[in-house]
Amino acid sequence: MESPTEPDREPARHAIGRFFAHPLASFRIIVAIWALLTLLGAVMALSSSAAAANPAAGTGVYQDFLRHLTFVALGAVAFALGLRIPFSLLRKAATPALAAAFALLLLVLTPLGSDHGGAQRWLAAGPITLQPVEIAKVALVLWGAHLLVSKQKVLHHWRHLLVPLLPVTLALCALLLAQPNLSGTVTLALITMGLLWFAGAPKRLFAAILAGGVAGIVGLALFASYRLERILSFLSPNPDSSGNGYQAQQAQYALADGGWFGVGFGQGAAKWSYLPDVQNDFVFALVGEELGFAGCLVVLGLFGLLAATGLRTAARVADPWVRLVAATTTLLLVAQALINIGYVAGALPVTGVTLPLVSAGGTSLVVTMLQFGILARAAREEPTARTFLAGLRNSGSGTVRA
Repeated sequence: MESPTEPDREPARHAIGRFFAHPLASFRIIVAIWALLTLLGAVMALSSSAAAANPAAGTGVYQDFLRHLTFVALGAVAFALGLRIPFSLLRKAATPALAAAFALLLLVLTPLGSDHGGAQRWLAAGPITLQPVEIAKVALVLWGAHLLVSKQKVLHHWRHLLVPLLPVTLALCALLLAQPNLSGTVTLALITMGLLWFAGAPKRLFAAILAGGVAGIVGLALFASYRLERILSFLSPNPDSSGNGYQAQQAQYALADGGWFGVGFGQGAAKWSYLPDVQNDFVFALVGEELGFAGCLVVLGLFGLLAATGLRTAARVADPWVRLVAATTTLLLVAQALINIGYVAGALPVTGVTLPLVSAGGTSLVVTMLQFGILARAAREEPTARTFLAGLRNSGSGTVRA
């Protein structure tokens, strides 16, 4: 008697193909990336929390971790808002949001601003702190996209292409440099470049902007000794291993110690005062040490997948404003990740740009989750996704499942 045969299993490649062909594939991928990076950030916050504890100062072993979870919860609310707020309302809020960003950046420079490490970048009210540059990033994306789409028919004239976008960006950058905040300035410059690129600006314009940007960076370095020392330590790190090059070198030691699969969760040595601020700017070094090269590849793969999915979404949506917002938001998130990973690995000078969703943080974490929510909402605006969701609503099923 013949034994019953198992049902034929569909080849994995067919299942993967079906997944990517689904009308909501982009939406699901973006949400999955958001969830995985958020989980990784929480795991790294838990790992570094014990090392940051200071019983003498009343700081418990899990205090930093619980603080991180609080911001994750607030960020989840921001993600939901980004996913639910109609794009028409979000576009109307672009100009007021930019005005609010200007006002907050001005307040930072007053006695209301909070100084930390020689930089006045925060507004503080008791235990609550706010970093206005994070709000300025989102506001510039929304307002810049609105401006360029509104002037779409005259963008072949450079005057309409650059004014008032470039003066507004320069004004924001001037307020950031007064803090000082070079990393935020670089980020706003990337946003403006992205807006112009995705709006179809001529290629020769970028050569002029890049030349001006390089000249500006050189000038800023010459007029601020700490910036010049940071660049020199990047160009020649070994002689400066105990000074400005200390963090960069310790980060590379941590990556090297991790090997292929890491020393194990919680077992990293770098967080025990060897690598200052490891939970924030240098969290990728902790990932490399405890989870190894494999963990680093996962992070790089997630941001690579985000780049491909975000740009695919931008290419598919019909609304030009949504298209520009989605493309520029994708560029912003991925560029910040590459800059952070680049300086942790020693390929770029240290700038202080955080690793989105993985670095511990307050305002940056919440605002980044808002950006992911907006990007996920854009994915639901793809024509196939809209048709699919409309069909679910018309079927009378009562609920719409993504």
